[in-house]
Amino acid sequence: MSKIVLVSACLLGIRSRYDGASKLSSRVLELLPRHFLLPVCPEQLGGLPTPRPPADLYGGDGWEVLAGKARVITREGEDVTGAFVRGAEEVARIVQIFGIKKALLKARSPSCGLTPRVGVCAAKLLSLGLNLIEID
Repeated sequence: MSKIVLVSACLLGIRSRYDGASKLSSRVLELLPRHFLLPVCPEQLGGLPTPRPPADLYGGDGWEVLAGKARVITREGEDVTGAFVRGAEEVARIVQIFGIKKALLKARSPSCGLTPRVGVCAAKLLSLGLNLIEID
């Protein structure tokens, strides 16, 4: 078995998405025989429930959120920036404990996405030098 790879929990079939669903990826499952995949959901680790209202980045991307210059707001107008930042910090702690160097992250997520804007957790992991791969 090779090194530990961090994976957005929803990509492994865990119902951690904002809508209570998963986004199971056969591409990710194919890695199981060769890698130890460690599932995480930054939003849950930050204290948000599942399901939860959808949220988006306002005023910038994940880099700006971490710098205190942008916010994460739900469709109902609730500011959940603190939970997103806490979740990113918890994931970073896991990465450091296990010496993780690679992560497979859910595309188009305000936490994990790399496109169209870098999510909060993705920015934190990039700052630690991780190799990030976005999975749709």
